[in-house]
Amino acid sequence: MTDSVKTLSLWQMIFLGKGTLARQLVHAIISIALRLFFRRIEAVNVENVPKTGAIIFVLNHPNGLVDPALVFVSLGRRVSFLAKSTLYDNPIGAFLLRTFEILPVYRHIDTNTDSSKNSSTFENCFELLHRGRCIAIFPEGISHDATKLQPIKTGAARIALGALGVNQKEEKGRREEEKREIADRRPPTADRFTMDSGQRTTDEFDLKIMAVGLYYTSKTAFRSEALIRYGETLDVEPVALDETGEPPREAVLALTARIEAALRRVTLNLETESELDTVLKAEVLFSSVYENLIFKRTLEKTFQRLQDLAARYKLLEKNDPQKMRELNEKVSSYENDLKKSGVTGESLSVLQHPTWYVFRYLILRVVLLILLAPFAVVGAIIHSPAYLFSNLIGQMFKTHDADAAGSSSKIIAAIGLMPLTWLVTALIILYFYGWQIALLSIPIVILCGYIALRSSETLVDMRVWLKSAWLLFRQRALFLRLLVQRKNLQREIEQVIE
Repeated sequence: MTDSVKTLSLWQMIFLGKGTLARQLVHAIISIALRLFFRRIEAVNVENVPKTGAIIFVLNHPNGLVDPALVFVSLGRRVSFLAKSTLYDNPIGAFLLRTFEILPVYRHIDTNTDSSKNSSTFENCFELLHRGRCIAIFPEGISHDATKLQPIKTGAARIALGALGVNQKEEKGRREEEKREIADRRPPTADRFTMDSGQRTTDEFDLKIMAVGLYYTSKTAFRSEALIRYGETLDVEPVALDETGEPPREAVLALTARIEAALRRVTLNLETESELDTVLKAEVLFSSVYENLIFKRTLEKTFQRLQDLAARYKLLEKNDPQKMRELNEKVSSYENDLKKSGVTGESLSVLQHPTWYVFRYLILRVVLLILLAPFAVVGAIIHSPAYLFSNLIGQMFKTHDADAAGSSSKIIAAIGLMPLTWLVTALIILYFYGWQIALLSIPIVILCGYIALRSSETLVDMRVWLKSAWLLFRQRALFLRLLVQRKNLQREIEQVIE
């Protein structure tokens, strides 16, 4: 079955906002911030998410607050996340968390927290699930920079089995009550649980778990890319709870193992940074189409190739480490040749396109850049202080408690600094020219900032295109030699890993 890949536009993300007016407003702000930070956001198989019914989403957690934000803006359903309780310490954070119905988790690794309070969080989860709602959990329990999944905690399994177990108890109690009511000739009572779309009896309660994988080309780089992969759904069979309301340990561990296996299928897992670097280098060699803003295969295809190479390299490392070392040496040698020649992998790919197409692309972009240059310059000058300060804050606050939080800090700073930039600019114009022009300046400044952003990306792409054309014109023999060397290396990698 072919995966469905959707590139999320800003308007699609904003349109998916649900709930109160405050929630929709915050949803729109988050959508704008994410769409500016990431130049592309892809969602895979989002259509497979059930439109109704109780779901527990389980996700890997590589990127702090950005991870839940991406799920918020890619789904048309209301999702209540479980998040560390320390986020409630900040008044603004507490307001946002309550707006999005985020439930606190009291972790052992956080200071001054009482983990016994998690029982009330579990009860709230049971209630939401019985109403046919969605909750989302990061079962690793921490946001991290590791290259693989961290040990999976049992919370997701305990909530799923607990919700079904509570349902069983409620059903058993209801039936016993009905028997007594029949015996007493009294009318039966209504079911206590209701769905948003109407009444539903407890014996119809169905619960699924869906694995969601998150992947970033760079977690902290501005205008990088993000991929959200909605995976398979797991059916959960109910089990009897003990007298304390806990499911059997064996059932919890078995379901946790299934959750971990499902998460591994939608995430990229490598043991070390060195292994990740090796796989990334190999994937670049197989990029037969120049990857820029115009020519770009889907990020999902890149991810699938990375997953495939990672699995094959792992087997090769295990079965023939000598061949693995030789292959790595050849790839490194090829990269060194590229650097000495001043050539990049992108340069070798760009000129594989027809000459007329490359020429037309360059001419059109040059004309467009010249026409928009005044707006781009104004936008760059006005927004550069906010951009620089956002990056600085991201560098200063790389962690929050025990969690990685670099890009979260950067995005949160930008959410505050960009509107402040527009307000300060409007106030300056107000002082000199009056309120009418000041009010008009706000949308103009925003538009100039966007033009500056897209112009800078186009300039980066054009620089590579021009450099490639110059290389082919001045050093055609070198260009062709490196191109042949890359193709030979591709074939060798294919043969070895097979």
